[in-house]
Amino acid sequence: MKKKLIQHTSEHFEKQFQDKPQHIFLSPGRINIIGEHIDYNDGFVLPAAINKFVCIAISPTNDSKCNIIAKDLSDSVEFDINQKIIPNDRMWINYILGVVNQFKEKNLIHNGFKAVFSSTVPIGAGLSSSAAVECGFAFALNKLNKCNLSKQDLALIGQKSEHTFVGVNCGIMDQFASVFGKKNHIIKLDCNTLEYEYYNADFQNYSLLLLDSKVKHTHLTSGYNDRRIEVEKGFTILKQHFPKISTFRDCTEKMVLKLEIELGDVIFRRCLFVVKEIQRVKDAVIAIKESNYTNLGELMTQTHEGLSKDYEVSCDELDFLVAKAIAEKSVLGARMMGGGFGGCSINLIEKGNEDQLIKKISEEYKLKFGIELKSYKIKISKGTTEYISKN
Repeated sequence: MKKKLIQHTSEHFEKQFQDKPQHIFLSPGRINIIGEHIDYNDGFVLPAAINKFVCIAISPTNDSKCNIIAKDLSDSVEFDINQKIIPNDRMWINYILGVVNQFKEKNLIHNGFKAVFSSTVPIGAGLSSSAAVECGFAFALNKLNKCNLSKQDLALIGQKSEHTFVGVNCGIMDQFASVFGKKNHIIKLDCNTLEYEYYNADFQNYSLLLLDSKVKHTHLTSGYNDRRIEVEKGFTILKQHFPKISTFRDCTEKMVLKLEIELGDVIFRRCLFVVKEIQRVKDAVIAIKESNYTNLGELMTQTHEGLSKDYEVSCDELDFLVAKAIAEKSVLGARMMGGGFGGCSINLIEKGNEDQLIKKISEEYKLKFGIELKSYKIKISKGTTEYISKN
């Protein structure tokens, strides 16, 4: 699949520009084992890059003109880097314009470029196709302009692009996972310091299966930003009562429970989820170290309960998929993944049972919602990199 993606993207570049691309970059989507909505709440997360990629075929030009073609969308954009770069009405363009604008602000981009990109990362499935695009173009511009920026710099550029040009006040996890991904390894990332460790992701007799609800409810962006505001309010109240705490990771469940009335129902439940989820990540690391996949699965399911009832970022379709999955003996745990309000569930399942589970849940899902379920059998891959042909 990767080779086909590279071939089709390169061929489209040649067809459009009558020339071969000078560089090809592959930037992966990501999963998150556990630690949802914690990257902007000072916690730890456990993401990994996966074998679904955005492929960018690109060459520099001798002038200041830029031409970017989105092959999958049959759409394109042209602009001049010497002119003011502003957000566009077409959302996909902003993920890239935000990256270009940062290189321009840092006085790091010297020439225009022409590019074609295509993707096997499903859009709207909670696999961070946006971060893959941002980081892929950041890597490409870094190479074209000989900037020598670090991987961390490039991940932060991707994050800022989303903040400034897309309007989603996201944490760093998605971009970090896309850039720092390592084959067959999970990343434990400290979202405060950006310190990280790799853990072996050999799940032995188990595999990770994604079930795509094929829905994306329209309140993702507003809901995401609302949650940030709510937990920030909650933390302000907690700090007034417990001045020694500096982040949510210093909070205990007992502290949150003590302030239930003052926090109010909604903010109380948001804060309770955050504190519990930070602890679940710590417990999940121990489970992975000890190859205790039963415990890992239980923690994943607990996370879904919290996301659905306390953080309220799930939806009927995802709740249905998770409930049906965990009812099966072959499934150790399941939860919604990503920003929420649609997208994928991630399932820890005994190897060899994937097709049977997909068939059963697909039929029930179609009957309940009238939607064709999609599924992705995934492997953990390396992060954003330039593709070098071995021919």
